[in-house]
Amino acid sequence: MKTLFSFIFLFCASVAYSQNTPMQKAFASSYTYEYAGNLAKAIEDMKAVHKSDSYETNLRLGWLYYSAQNYAESVKYYKSACDLMKMSIEARLGYVYPLSALGKWDEVIVVYKEILAVEKYNATVNYRMASIYYNRKDFTTAKTYIDNALNVYPFDYDIVILAGWTYQMVGKREQARGLFEKALLLRPNDASALEGLKN
Repeated sequence: MKTLFSFIFLFCASVAYSQNTPMQKAFASSYTYEYAGNLAKAIEDMKAVHKSDSYETNLRLGWLYYSAQNYAESVKYYKSACDLMKMSIEARLGYVYPLSALGKWDEVIVVYKEILAVEKYNATVNYRMASIYYNRKDFTTAKTYIDNALNVYPFDYDIVILAGWTYQMVGKREQARGLFEKALLLRPNDASALEGLKN
């Protein structure tokens, strides 16, 4: 019994010790400063433990610099995180935030295509790609992406309404009408759906 107690004590002590590494302390304090609105201090704490080969610190600094509206620095750290973890979707979803803020839409498309190479039916990315191409008035390409999103989220308002307008623009009016009617199930009296049904 004494041996068991000693083992439990040593195990608990080692767990407590392992939760106080400099890296863990830096992450914890950076969250505290971020929530308090002190992004400069949150960044400072993370930079104190940052290593170029650390996916986690690069990802965190990418987010903190984005939040501080220092988009060029954010891009640098997110790119490092993506390079370190070639298949990371979370890093790439973060990476597009500063790229979008800088208006680098062609680079955003490249990153989204990297995600879709891993997750072809990622609804968020397919929806965003459809939005980009819709706004560029490339409705045929937009339809390819919105169809992928619609297949996995057939009753999501944002996807359904964009699909309705995309189908309208490629001349598939009957299907567009069905999508606008579905949008009204999700949001009764929705102005965009009602406008679509007038056409």
